[in-house]
Amino acid sequence: QVQLVESGGGLVQPGGSLRLSCAASGNILSIHVMGWYRQGPGKQRDLVAAMARDGSTNYASSVKGRFTVSRDNTKNMVYLQMNELKLEDTAVYHCNADVENMLGYVEGCWGQGTQVTVSS
Repeated sequence: QVQLVESGGGLVQPGGSLRLSCAASGNILSIHVMGWYRQGPGKQRDLVAAMARDGSTNYASSVKGRFTVSRDNTKNMVYLQMNELKLEDTAVYHCNADVENMLGYVEGCWGQGTQVTVSS
């Protein structure tokens, strides 16, 4: 069993910054892709940014140049640095990881989410 725990959300003014963290623990052999999705009020959950184990990244077009995803493979952690935050970035941000367990099976795992609110 794998647990993902996010932290770092909160209330911030437009133009401000926040840094999200996500720690994975449990039955983990390796984590292939690790990243962040978000779900705004009345919207579907969409990809924000993700990083593969080799360091390659994928960003939503709406956050390119403002958000940066990074990870620490030694600690099974992923981070999201969010700069120049906009009102439309308000959402619950969920950590996601494709985890290979000790038996060699790969499963997609989700955290409970952390609220990010951008408001003046």
